[in-house]
Parts: sequence; structure tokens; C-alpha cells
Amino acid sequence: MRNSILDGAIALVLLGSISTAINAAPEDTRPAELAGSENRQRDTEESDSLPGKITDPDIVLPPGDRASFSGAPAGWKNFIPDSKIYTFTILDRLEYGASDEGDSYLWGIQGWVGGDYNKLWWKTEGEGPTSGDPETVELQALYYRTIAPFWGAQAGLRHDTTSSGPDTSYAVLGLQGLAPYWFETATALFVSDEGDVSFRGELEYDFLLTQRLILQPRLEFNLSASDVPERGLASGLNSTEMGLRLRYEIKREFAPYIGVRWEQLYGDTGDIAENAGEPTSVTSLVLGFRVWF
Repeated sequence: MRNSILDGAIALVLLGSISTAINAAPEDTRPAELAGSENRQRDTEESDSLPGKITDPDIVLPPGDRASFSGAPAGWKNFIPDSKIYTFTILDRLEYGASDEGDSYLWGIQGWVGGDYNKLWWKTEGEGPTSGDPETVELQALYYRTIAPFWGAQAGLRHDTTSSGPDTSYAVLGLQGLAPYWFETATALFVSDEGDVSFRGELEYDFLLTQRLILQPRLEFNLSASDVPERGLASGLNSTEMGLRLRYEIKREFAPYIGVRWEQLYGDTGDIAENAGEPTSVTSLVLGFRVWF
């Protein structure tokens, strides 16, 4: 009996304490959105006062001139990598050719120096018999400007030296880049110092048989807008050169290759070559290497 009375008294005391605590707690009748907004404002005010936080607008965005390439103050050091100067050179074709018309050699080299948007681009091509001097040598010096991802416009000068005719200089306007489906593409319009207009297009594609064994078809074609008899050219499609080369990249920068090259003259240009005792079609087995650095 005495224990029951004691237990009841303890229970009443506990219930009274809980009731008193509930009645004493203030009721927040504000809408939830208002309460959340005040909490966020309080958090912002507290964070603004944190050590190291900068709120002065003249420090965040200093007044004065801006650099055109970044928008940063003009006096700041440029840390953007695309303004750095780089160099690149590739010996795309350096080869020996064997055909029924005799053995020959050929080179096709190009490179550039500059940044991501502006470059000084140079190219050289040439060929000749292994027993003598080059029959043709071509040099180009071009300004290259990036105009779209993977594409650039080129403008400059070209100079040709041949063993069978006069030297010729040209103005050059071209496009070079990576076409859809990964075709390496180069096109150029030439205007000679005599006013003769011609056009050249080049296409290459790499088939990766393995990560190191690569089959590359190549096509080059040349057109002329007028007859140029002193250079053995007639208007229209003058010539094509098609090749198929299989290279093995011992290193990415060095790859020997074997392949075949077929050169063909067309129309009146072929007739001019025949009258001069030259072949209009030559097929060569080629052996060479490709290097870049």
C-alpha cells in the first residue's frame, strides 16, 4: 500500500514537469518561408564576417584597363597557355620509289611556329630521280589563323623551282584542317606572278589496324583555270596522285612505311607530256619513313 502511493506521487511529479516545459516553450507562428529567409540572412551575415572573405568590389573587380585575351587587369601576368609559342615539324613523306620509269625520291615536309590561333606555317615538297638533282622543288611560307575548331585559314607565298622551266612565284590562299569523319584536308588556291590561277586539294585518312599499325590512303589533285604551256599544264584537271601506305609506329614520333604511289596526267596536260617524251602514268612501289617532333 505504501509503495503504491509512492509510485503514484512520482508519476504525478513527472507529468507536471513535462506539462510545465511544454507550456513554457514559445510558439513560432511565423510562416516557414519567412523563418527560412531570416535563417539564411543570418548565415550570410555570419559568413561575410569570416576571416579572409573579400567583399570590397574594388578588390574583387579592380578598376582600370583590361587584357583583351582574358579580361583580367592589364598589369596582371598572363597565365593563359594559348598565348605561349610552340613549334611543330612533320616529315610526312620521305620516301624512295621504284617504278618502270626509274627510281626516284620524294619528300613532303611541313611545320609551324606560333600559338593556338596565329602561326607561321611553312611547307616544302620535291621529287627527282635518285641519280640526279630534284626535278621540282616547292616552298611555301604562310600565315595561319584558326577560324574554327580543327580548321584554319592560310595566306602567303609559294615559290617553285623546276629543272625544265622557269621559276614561278604564287600568292596562296587556303584552308587546312580536320574534316568530318577524321579526314586530314588541305586545299589551296594559287595565283602566279603571270596571273595564272590553279587549285590543289589533298586528303588523307588513317585506318588504325592496331594501335601501331596504320593504313593511310592519300589523294592529291591539281586543277588549272588556264593553259600554262611553259609549265606543261593545260586548263582543267591536270593530274592526280593516289597513294596507299602501311606504316608501323615504333614510336609515335617515328614510323617506317611501305606502300604504292600512282601518278596520272589528264587531257591536254597528258598530251603535252607525251609530246615531250614523258610518261602520263607512273606506278611506284615506295619505301620511306614518317617523323614528327
